[in-house]
Order: sequence, then structure tokens, then C-alpha cells
Amino acid sequence: MGLHHQAPRKDSNGSAPKKEKVVKYKECRKNHAASIGGYAVDGCREFMASGEEGTSAALICAACNCHRSFHKREVDTDPVCDSSSNSTSPR
Repeated sequence: MGLHHQAPRKDSNGSAPKKEKVVKYKECRKNHAASIGGYAVDGCREFMASGEEGTSAALICAACNCHRSFHKREVDTDPVCDSSSNSTSPR
């Protein structure tokens, strides 16, 4: 009798499950005093899009009016969870 190993679960296209990337843009880091040799940020704590996704306004922050690229980018990579599992472990 041989040992049987269970293969890793695969999705419908035959590849291993992918990890979901969640990108968040946090505080604005634009130096508003760079032109006079100083350092001053505006205090904006989180990027909020000015327009709908896919438009150029979606790249401008409604709070500070800066481009999204000035905001700190954070990427969270979480494995995609199977919603049918009933895990009750604390986080």
C-alpha cells in the first residue's frame, strides 16, 4: 500500500490559487516647500479619488488636489479565502 498525497487545490484554469493584491494609497508625501529649499507636507492622511475609476480625475486626490503618485502606496497580499470554510481562529 502506497501513501497518497493530496495535491494542492487548483482553480478552474488548472493553476494554483492566486493571492489577491489590495492596493491602498495613504498619506500625501508631496513637499510643498521644495521650491524654497524647505520641507512641508499638507497633512492629507489618505488618498480619495476625485472621479470615477478609469477617468483622469480618479488619479487626483479630492482632499489635497495632488496626483495619486504623491501618496504612500501600500500593497497587502492576502491569499484568496474560501468562503465555505468555517474557521473561527482569532486574527
